[in-house]
Amino acid sequence: MGVKTAPPPLTNLSEWALLVVPGLIWGASFLFIAEGLEALAPDGVTFLRFVFGFLTLALVPRARAPVQGSDRVSILWLGVVWLAFPMSMFPHAEQSVSSALTGMLNGALPLFATGIASVMARKAPSRTAMAGLLVGLGGAVLMAITGLGGVKNSAKGVLLITAALFSYGWAINLARPLQQRNGALPVVWRALGVALVLTAPLGIPAVMAARWSVRPLLAVLALGILGTAVANVVMAIAAGRLGAARSSATSFLIPAVAFGLGVTVRGEQVPLIAVGGGLLCLAGAWLLRRGTTSFS
Repeated sequence: MGVKTAPPPLTNLSEWALLVVPGLIWGASFLFIAEGLEALAPDGVTFLRFVFGFLTLALVPRARAPVQGSDRVSILWLGVVWLAFPMSMFPHAEQSVSSALTGMLNGALPLFATGIASVMARKAPSRTAMAGLLVGLGGAVLMAITGLGGVKNSAKGVLLITAALFSYGWAINLARPLQQRNGALPVVWRALGVALVLTAPLGIPAVMAARWSVRPLLAVLALGILGTAVANVVMAIAAGRLGAARSSATSFLIPAVAFGLGVTVRGEQVPLIAVGGGLLCLAGAWLLRRGTTSFS
């Protein structure tokens, strides 16, 4: 068994940008959703993000590269559990839960992904990873409890976020081998096409009934072009240049960015105990990464 060693430090600004940019964009996506809801019903927000994301990725030649025929059914299924279902849950959840708290709860994603991976592999996580799961779970519970009070139907919002994270956690484990065989962008682009078709029946009527103004329109454009396309392109480049383990560190930025933008841009209030829960969740994710990743 090899000895774990720390990876070499990032050497230039471009490498740092590859780590930071996806986290900033995905963290801001919860703000974009909240702004889009000012003009659109939730299903319209989800549908348009897929439309803009799919069209933007279509301009990237690597995204249009062929995939293995044997993987097409799996990619179709991925469009359901990675995109159509979970990304439909967040706009509905943000009708009763703030964008800041929604983004902070998203920090629990590594817990779901690791737990589901352990079940699928029928292998218990290491002691360090188990400690991370317990610490992160405690933080997620604190955030969820604070999200249950003060707003009508907030419990429903928290449950929708939980369902989305469970779906994400499952999908990440399905996506990894597909991306390793075919490349990230061809898989994401085709899965986006599936999600676009699946969300169209509810999304198109919502778009037709929208009451547009400049700010929600710009938010939905940013959600689709940046959050659904550009961030995935940058993440694919980062994984190729920096390795999958290091590039995954961008996820630590998402809750912090969502919290900061929700509070400063939309004036949302987040209880101090929820902030503490968010920090516990990040600490758990960091322990999980240490317990499940070895560097070569």
